[in-house]
Amino acid sequence: MLEEKNDNLQEADGKLEIDTNDSTQNSAIETADADAVTENTISDPEIESEVPAEAIEVNHQTALDAITNSNAEESEDETLKERHEIPMQDYDTFSLDALVDELKKLINTDKVMSVKDHIEEIKKSFLLQYNHLIEEKKEEFNASKQDPNEEFEYHSPLKSKFDEYYNVFREKRNAHFKHLQTNLKSNLENRLAIVEELKELINPQENIKDTLKHFNDLRERWKNAGAIPKDKYNHVWNNYHFHVENFYDYLHLDREARDLDFKHNLEQKQKIIARVEELVNETDISKSFRELQDLHRIWKEDIGPVSKEHRDTIWNRFSELTKKIHDKREVLFESQRANEQNNLDVKKEIIAKIEVLGTEKVNSHSQWLVQIQKVEGLRNEFFAAGKVPSEVNEETWAAFKTAVRNFNSFKNSFYKDIKKDQNDNLNKKMALVAKAKELQESTDFTATTPIMKQIQEEWKQIGHVPKKYSDKIWKEFKDACNHYFDKLKEHKSEENVDEVAAFDNKKAYLDILRAYQLTGDHKTDLDAIKAHIEIWKGYGKVPFARRHIEGKFNKILDALFEKLSLSKKETEMMRFSNRIDSLSDSNDTRKLDNEKIFLMRKIEEVQNEIFQLENNIQFFANTKNAKKENSIVLEVRKNIAIHKESLDVWKEKLKQLRNLNQE
Repeated sequence: MLEEKNDNLQEADGKLEIDTNDSTQNSAIETADADAVTENTISDPEIESEVPAEAIEVNHQTALDAITNSNAEESEDETLKERHEIPMQDYDTFSLDALVDELKKLINTDKVMSVKDHIEEIKKSFLLQYNHLIEEKKEEFNASKQDPNEEFEYHSPLKSKFDEYYNVFREKRNAHFKHLQTNLKSNLENRLAIVEELKELINPQENIKDTLKHFNDLRERWKNAGAIPKDKYNHVWNNYHFHVENFYDYLHLDREARDLDFKHNLEQKQKIIARVEELVNETDISKSFRELQDLHRIWKEDIGPVSKEHRDTIWNRFSELTKKIHDKREVLFESQRANEQNNLDVKKEIIAKIEVLGTEKVNSHSQWLVQIQKVEGLRNEFFAAGKVPSEVNEETWAAFKTAVRNFNSFKNSFYKDIKKDQNDNLNKKMALVAKAKELQESTDFTATTPIMKQIQEEWKQIGHVPKKYSDKIWKEFKDACNHYFDKLKEHKSEENVDEVAAFDNKKAYLDILRAYQLTGDHKTDLDAIKAHIEIWKGYGKVPFARRHIEGKFNKILDALFEKLSLSKKETEMMRFSNRIDSLSDSNDTRKLDNEKIFLMRKIEEVQNEIFQLENNIQFFANTKNAKKENSIVLEVRKNIAIHKESLDVWKEKLKQLRNLNQE
């Protein structure tokens, strides 16, 4: 820390023992009662017996108080020193989940007191947010409850986790306190006993060598006496140093040994001052202040006094430098306070926005969802805004809770008005539940399946029901639907066996068709093809994944039709009839509907085309050179005839499809 090798300030006290040969005492010793040094005395013990307390500069005293109080606390419990290594975060900006995670991490720290302040800040932030959440949940419950005798209950797994982790911390802390208090009391008694022995050292009748040996023993015992209660720290240390100085100043020791000790102590304190001069320019103010604490502790606890001629000068310099670092720390605090004031302005603006939202009228659930999202966003901004000045923290929090509460009351008044609609929706859904339960055992799958699908669609169209009944009726409805469709699935699995058999039969029949030869007699061959079609249809449906076999069958039919001298219309209609029969057998109503739409569009297209061609003929007939264009007119008429023939086919197909639907 002081950057000089082989020079450990911690070992400065007691390493240079005072030892003389024959020495005599100079005069009668003026004894002083160390108890005259009060617990409130904070100034340096080296000048305490010489300089009145009122002579110390007040501005220096504030800086010294800050150092002494912190050292007293850390002297009581050395684990507190490590708290500086753990950053104190702005826990007000953490979410509830993040606070629980942070608490879990901190309770695993070995030195429980090093995280005490951090955990208490986490607890405060958690309870503020959690209590606000409870208030909101309670308001929602009161606004929606049906039974006036129903009591509000809300259980949060997050709160249970927080309590579990905090109890672990509390048990560790209590165990630490119990052990610490026992040691503190014993150490205090030991130190007070050492002070009493110091008071008795100044005895002209004792041999100086024995006195010096006793003095050095007392100093060693003092170093190893351990921590004492922080409220006794300053008083006990000052008493000790008061009597140490008396021993140095009033006992006429061997001057050479005493001066060597004084010189050594002066060098050590000058090195401390040199280091503090460097700390004045340190950019990390918190770090420099913590090191300054350690230097004050070493100055006071480990290094002995210096000669009177240097005491005031060196202590005043140390105090001045301490004041400079303290002032820089105060500037940092002022900057933090300015940030807190900015945070306060931000939070006030957020509160004002929530208050405005608490007066804006909206008339639909979707609009209220937007308003709720806005408030939730503002709520998150409020927690993320950071700390405000402590003197207005409770006031700001109360204003925020009031604004949110007013918004919720305004929102709840709207939802009270829609309770009737929710009850109507409940009745509608209960009717669907009853219908689903009635049909769930049906085995008429062809008739029941469309109905079950329809009531599922109706369920989706019905709005919200009271939250109290929502889960219950949904479960009943879902169970009834699942029961039916599970049975349908089993039924289809049984059907699949027949479909696989149909595929095998059709696959074998394809070989028969490929080997079939026409006789040349038109009627005989046509009847034979129709018979093949009926046999094929008689095998039934094939598995969906193997429906490609139908395409192979149609290709063979197409080849046979081409060899017959059928008209184009007859061929088309036979192919179409076979295709529609396949769709009909598969109960694929969607594809049948699509086919109907396709036919209607084709009819419309052909009609439009015929209309356009007829207009073209009229145009050519009215021209002066109509005779020259006669070949063009003939071509157009030919096209019209082709389109009309095609139109007849499309209409016939549509008629056949409609007749199928009527059946």
